[in-house]
Amino acid sequence: MRFPFYSGDPQKRQMKPIELPPFKRAGHEDPSRYLPDSGLVDAVNVALLLGQPLLLTGEPGTGKTQLAFSVAWELGFKPPLKFETKSTSTARDLFYTYDTLSRFHAAQTGEGSQNSLDYLTYNALGLAILLANDKSVVASWLPPDFHHDGPRRSVVLIDEVDKAPRDFPNDILNEVEGMYFKIPELGNVKIEAQQELRPILIITSNSEKHLPDAFLRRCIYYNIPFPDQDRLKKIIDARLGLFTGGSSQLLDDALDLFHLLRRPESGLQKRPATAELLGWLLVLREIGEKNGLENPLRQQPERIAGTLNSLVKTIEDQQRSKAVLKEWMDRAR
Repeated sequence: MRFPFYSGDPQKRQMKPIELPPFKRAGHEDPSRYLPDSGLVDAVNVALLLGQPLLLTGEPGTGKTQLAFSVAWELGFKPPLKFETKSTSTARDLFYTYDTLSRFHAAQTGEGSQNSLDYLTYNALGLAILLANDKSVVASWLPPDFHHDGPRRSVVLIDEVDKAPRDFPNDILNEVEGMYFKIPELGNVKIEAQQELRPILIITSNSEKHLPDAFLRRCIYYNIPFPDQDRLKKIIDARLGLFTGGSSQLLDDALDLFHLLRRPESGLQKRPATAELLGWLLVLREIGEKNGLENPLRQQPERIAGTLNSLVKTIEDQQRSKAVLKEWMDRAR
């Protein structure tokens, strides 16, 4: 069983660039296909009602990040303004960045712009607060090329907040609660969102670091559980459009092997997540279609080992996954 793209044979160089299929994972991020559980729906509505940030935890791949896109899509807003937290992030970075070095150089040499606004770039929550005001209110603090399409409400996603330094959550407490920020470089001006257009804030965490109690008190909290078998089938149908009706022998077998890999007895250091399952199912379907197989897991299970790199991501886990696959094959006979 081979894919039709790369053979590893240096004698088979294509005379012209090969045409690859469309990116098959694109549909995974379609917000119209997001399927939250009832507890998550309730948590979103409580956060909207109280005007508080929603803090999400859960295994990687359970849809924490995608929720922000689902909320923005369903409520008729533009896509979320996303802040990707890094180990070097500071509280200011959530609102804006300022090119201090270039501004200092311009001041010392007289070269370049002498307008501080030209060295300022607004980031996710700063943008959302600006856009929550009429342009005339904030015009004095907008860079010349800033496109203001408000006033409007925005969804802001702070992704993986636990990656930030220890002080980051505490440093943004007042600003997040009051939806304002200050810019010392512009005379310590304070910019505040209109209350009726306060941004909707969704924060994700992989629970790699403890978050301060003062930060947690200001949030609505929800841990997204790993979906059970029935929900997994519904998610697969919604995201991939495969196995309509939620039943097929290939799907049942794939889920059976997937759950074997996830059980504690498998010994995997990193258990495969929902997002990885979706990618693996696409591979299995492609193999079946290209080779005329209805269920490649049953018909040629010994060759499926090469596809498990979609699910397991360490050397040790790949070795363990082969043992789990053998166990499944023995059971399936």
